[in-house]
Amino acid sequence: MSIMRCTVTVVTLFAVCVGLNIAQSAVAQDFYKGKTLSIIVGNSAGGGLDAYARLLARHYARHIAGNPTIIVQNVPGAATLKSVQYLEAGSPKDGTVMTTFAPDIVTQSLLEPETMKVDFTQFAWVGSITRDFRACYAWHASGVKSWDDLVKHPKFNVGSGAVGSSSYINGAILIQLFGVKINQVLGYPGSSEIRIALERGELDGSCGSWSSVPANWLEERKIYPLVRFSELDLPGAASVPYVVDLAGSQSEKRALNLLLAAGEVARPYIMSRAVPADRLAMLRAAFDAVMKDPQFLADADKQKLPVTPISGAEAAKLIAGIYASTPQEVSAAREAIR
Repeated sequence: MSIMRCTVTVVTLFAVCVGLNIAQSAVAQDFYKGKTLSIIVGNSAGGGLDAYARLLARHYARHIAGNPTIIVQNVPGAATLKSVQYLEAGSPKDGTVMTTFAPDIVTQSLLEPETMKVDFTQFAWVGSITRDFRACYAWHASGVKSWDDLVKHPKFNVGSGAVGSSSYINGAILIQLFGVKINQVLGYPGSSEIRIALERGELDGSCGSWSSVPANWLEERKIYPLVRFSELDLPGAASVPYVVDLAGSQSEKRALNLLLAAGEVARPYIMSRAVPADRLAMLRAAFDAVMKDPQFLADADKQKLPVTPISGAEAAKLIAGIYASTPQEVSAAREAIR
């Protein structure tokens, strides 16, 4: 008799658990109906982060149960850190807000924790649309057309957002490791403002995301790519030297590998860790589905935006690996961009 009662109890508990899971799933499925999902962009409109966010916004809703309205909001500041801080300081934690930001501040948070005061392992990672394709390039009027020209140039003015931004780190690497005479002009909110400054003749070149470069600039020889910061060739510009290959020692190569590691999640999307697990799972699954959506891929191809996605779980694992770097590796990377 006691065995029978135990069996009945186990079956009953199992049925209750299944029922609860089904109920929770139903609640998650209904949550986004009639809601608005905001994608916060850490820099100004017109840049690479903004272009990818608006691309995602056009296709994301139809893969999310409830088909929420999706809006993009630009919140520039502090090399995109302001948009990340908003997730914890002021945004709802219910799964209606996600942020995209410049990935180099992940590395910067490890190198300068007393300044950045943010830990990217403590966020919920939704995914990343592409790995990074970054380069430094020269405006045609500068007279610089190659890496060798850049090394010999007496003063090369490039635009940057702020200390710690992706463009700043790229420039600092060239200054500290290769002795390039770069002058970093700070204060640009995003790549769109830097492009305007180039066309006005205020700058000699820029270091930034290759997807932010207008296609006609390369086709019309308005720019010359000088050095790349991604292991893969730049789309449409093969044979540009890779900065790690130019390094003169193994210690320099290791420092560069750490500094460039966050580029694997070049267009990242994160949420507060307080977002309910079922909603995060739904948004992750929807994100992965968008990355395979023919309409999304055709839209990206039309805009010449590369798509090499990483899932939320993969991105979180990669970020954990960066934070697991040894003190020696962190010190070498820190010295490389001082």
